[in-house]
Amino acid sequence: MILKDDFYTITSLTVDNEIAEASLELNPAHPIFEGHFPGQPVVPGVCMVQMIKEILETVTGKTLMLKQSDHIKFLSVINPVEAKPVQASVKFSERENDELHVVASLSCEERICLKLKAVFVITD
Repeated sequence: MILKDDFYTITSLTVDNEIAEASLELNPAHPIFEGHFPGQPVVPGVCMVQMIKEILETVTGKTLMLKQSDHIKFLSVINPVEAKPVQASVKFSERENDELHVVASLSCEERICLKLKAVFVITD
């Protein structure tokens, strides 16, 4: 599933010392929202995790796969009509065995919507 440049767009991205900060603009007309949920669109949790993965792939230039997650907490819904912009903060460190250890969050209007602590593996 590739969401970047269709479901959302990265409008700004900075990387400093293995910390990526991104501003994301959602596409409220995306077909996902027709079924999730009609009349009350929210960003599916799996899409939030995918956005973090794709930001990491953009920053590292590598193809990644989620290997494990110590915790994924969905704290608040993201309404694609109201949420402009979504802020992403992604701290990562590359370890042995082609692994990236990640602590990330997504927030809207200073409201934290997702917290994630995970390990991604480099697949290319």
